[in-house]
Amino acid sequence: MQHIDIKLFLAINRDAANPILDTVMPFITDLDNWIVPIVLVWLYLMIFRGKEGRIAGISLIILIALSDQLSCSVLKPLFHRLRPCHPDFFIEGGRFLIGMKKSYAFPSGHASNMGAMATYFSVKYPRTRAIVIPIGLMVSISRVYVGVHYVSDVLAGLVLGIGCALLVIKSENPVLRGLQGAGGRAAGRKSQKKQGDSP
Repeated sequence: MQHIDIKLFLAINRDAANPILDTVMPFITDLDNWIVPIVLVWLYLMIFRGKEGRIAGISLIILIALSDQLSCSVLKPLFHRLRPCHPDFFIEGGRFLIGMKKSYAFPSGHASNMGAMATYFSVKYPRTRAIVIPIGLMVSISRVYVGVHYVSDVLAGLVLGIGCALLVIKSENPVLRGLQGAGGRAAGRKSQKKQGDSP
């Protein structure tokens, strides 16, 4: 497995290298560059999308906390897998565009978090799929390209993120059904009141 992972790593990190990607991928892989658009989308949901949007905004906070903690605080310390850019065990022939790192690799927290968000938006807001899925995949691939993860780290992160998103969506559905039921009952009471007030 490790032999295959190294071959796939070098195929993306070294063999696919070109000057344009060497500039673009470090930018894509830096989550700080995604903070502003993510916050803007979150504010849009909270302010302009009503009760369902506010539930989505709260769900996204829970989702990222769940995905990030599972990947970084539970699974990485459990598996103890070193990164391909570890200063003492780095992959020969690899290119490490954002430096060496000693933290654990498996699974990728970036892939987990972006996979979680992409899945959530794809299910809840299908029209966003053409945007969120490519972004999630680009960020995930960038982790291999810049030299901080193996392909299996990224795949495991995506699977984890997808699973977390589906779990959160399933958990929030009863809340949405309750809101819809409450709205229907309120509308019914208003209708009955109007009929009672009619001469």
